[in-house]
Amino acid sequence: MALVNEHFLKLPDSYLFPDVAKKINTFKVTHPKADLIRLEIGDVTQPLPPVVIEAMHKAVDEMADASTFRGYGPEQGYDFLIEAIIKNDYAARGIQFSNSEIFVSDGSKSDTGNIGDILRHDNSIGVTDPIYPVYIDSNVTNGRSGELGEDGKWSNVIYIPCTSENNFVPQIPEKRIDMLYLCYPNNPTGTTLTKDQLKQWVDYALRNDTLILFDAAYEAYIQEPNIPHSIYEIRGAKKCAIEFRSFSKTAGFTGIRCGYTVVPKELTAARLDGERIPLNPLWNRRQTRRFNGASYITQRAAEATYTPDGKRQIKKTIDYYMANAKIMKEGLENAGLDVYGGVNAPYLWVKTPKETSSWRFFDKLLYEANVVGTPGVGFGPSGEGYIRLTAFGNQDNCIEAMKRIKKWIS
Repeated sequence: MALVNEHFLKLPDSYLFPDVAKKINTFKVTHPKADLIRLEIGDVTQPLPPVVIEAMHKAVDEMADASTFRGYGPEQGYDFLIEAIIKNDYAARGIQFSNSEIFVSDGSKSDTGNIGDILRHDNSIGVTDPIYPVYIDSNVTNGRSGELGEDGKWSNVIYIPCTSENNFVPQIPEKRIDMLYLCYPNNPTGTTLTKDQLKQWVDYALRNDTLILFDAAYEAYIQEPNIPHSIYEIRGAKKCAIEFRSFSKTAGFTGIRCGYTVVPKELTAARLDGERIPLNPLWNRRQTRRFNGASYITQRAAEATYTPDGKRQIKKTIDYYMANAKIMKEGLENAGLDVYGGVNAPYLWVKTPKETSSWRFFDKLLYEANVVGTPGVGFGPSGEGYIRLTAFGNQDNCIEAMKRIKKWIS
């Protein structure tokens, strides 16, 4: 008799984004003529940069010729992309890596979920709250999270609140943590940490033998000078941190799928007997046995983003989204709402007025202003009383949405 992994059964039947989609579909059925503006999805809307399209066409042509055809590629990624990553994302910031420390994948969502495969099931977990749901859900299915309580918290997870009361800066916990998830610039709040603030976490990790899992998927949106683009800008981070990067929001690859993970060679974790084991070869072993690598066509497209034309074209797209964020932030503040984020990230974290619950505000925004956001409580208990809006939409829609919200609020 085959037995199921009962940890999967612990996951709630509902999931944030399908729940939002159901409410939208119900609205469309009952209001078929309504002009709905959707600002809830963290998905890009601008087309791929021309240099990326050109690179993909060229790679497709190569696949059509026996002399340039590519079959299975290296699971870790092609050297041409890895070398471009090291040169542009790290060496340019004074950070040195070897090719074998970079692992190209089909996106950071996969890697942040799969990284737990090489770590023991009974490690303690710490998360900033609110948080991207995948971090916790992947640990639920690996048996690390414990049981879900009525307060919306998992029993074996240490929640570190990030709210307006502490300026969205997570406080160093008194209790030590084995695995700590940090995402900066943050999804969903759009907030950031300065280098000094991030250094406190690196120092904590070094003191407590904590592994930091650092999601830097939105680093390309950083506008201010004192915000680190990589955790490895902090001295000592190579000994305590794995970093996840993505081309999804940077270059519009949400439908193409490409990202990468950095596992430094000097990073280790312990066996029960205390022996230190390097994590780099463990992750390499995991990838070579359970992943066949991102496609050659995709990796040539990613490589093109590092060319001079690619950098210019990507910056233009990012500037478009950040202009949306500025329009939205100003519009929401003019409507009398408290708004966070939107300066170094394409997310705006809006405090609901008069202590309205997240789902209540979502419903009212949908039915009375015909604008869709994402309820903050879906990202964790500390998200209650907030709603997330994204700047990835069409600019005219963003402007219209702000007009509607201001009129509705007033």
